[in-house]
Amino acid sequence: SRVSLLVRDGCHLCADARAVVASVCGAEGVEWREVDVDAHARLAERFGDEVPVVIVDDQVVGFWRIDPERLRSALA
Repeated sequence: SRVSLLVRDGCHLCADARAVVASVCGAEGVEWREVDVDAHARLAERFGDEVPVVIVDDQVVGFWRIDPERLRSALA
């Protein structure tokens, strides 16, 4: 998948980010995957304080509150 959404259990911002990513990726026809940051020590160390994090083509395009326009631009 071109898009990864890094999340963790109990994260209220993650639910908001999930809705944004699902909407934008759905409209653009782009597959995405959700990754539990706490299930991967390296990801937890790097991104643990920033979840949710959206990564497109290995580049971070947003964290905490995900901007749908910025995500759409990254997919273009």
